[in-house]
Amino acid sequence: MVKKSRFITLLHPVTTVAAAEAVIARVRKEHWDARHHCTALVVGTHADQQRSSDDGEPSGTAGIPMLEVLRHRHVTDVVAVVTRYFGGVLLGAGGLVRAYSNAVSETLDLAPILRREVMVEVTVEVPHAEAGRIGNVLHEWCATHGAVLEGADYAARAVFRLLVPPAQLVPLEADLASASSGTLSPAVGDRRVVDVPA
Repeated sequence: MVKKSRFITLLHPVTTVAAAEAVIARVRKEHWDARHHCTALVVGTHADQQRSSDDGEPSGTAGIPMLEVLRHRHVTDVVAVVTRYFGGVLLGAGGLVRAYSNAVSETLDLAPILRREVMVEVTVEVPHAEAGRIGNVLHEWCATHGAVLEGADYAARAVFRLLVPPAQLVPLEADLASASSGTLSPAVGDRRVVDVPA
């Protein structure tokens, strides 16, 4: 609440401008009675597409300040929508800039931030008798090597699915051999770009 005006901020992950526009349209429909729905979006691996809208606020007092917060935080593939319910008190240009930029900044402080990394898909086949012990070893190994244990499938053998940073493939092979007296080795698959907690 800023001088009786209520600001509601939504940050939503998107990968295209069209997806961002769909989020904005949904917020407009949900908060149809609000005075303004100001927006900023950054999309693309290198933040190549950026847009903002003041949605009726004085030019440069909402969308651009919101976009500057996203740029300053070096985030991409996100849309920010700040919905304002006007409280009857004019905030002035400086007050609007502060209100909109603070709304996005404070919401980013609460949001879980992900980073993009190239990871390698790895599977480890384990006899069922060893699945519990090796599963624990892999869980601990992932936690200390920047890897992700995606899950396990149980058929004729237990198959653990991991995402491993390329530089950690050799340590994984060595540590797995050590944990299994040389009987287990990882099967290396494709590389893919994934979002991991920052």
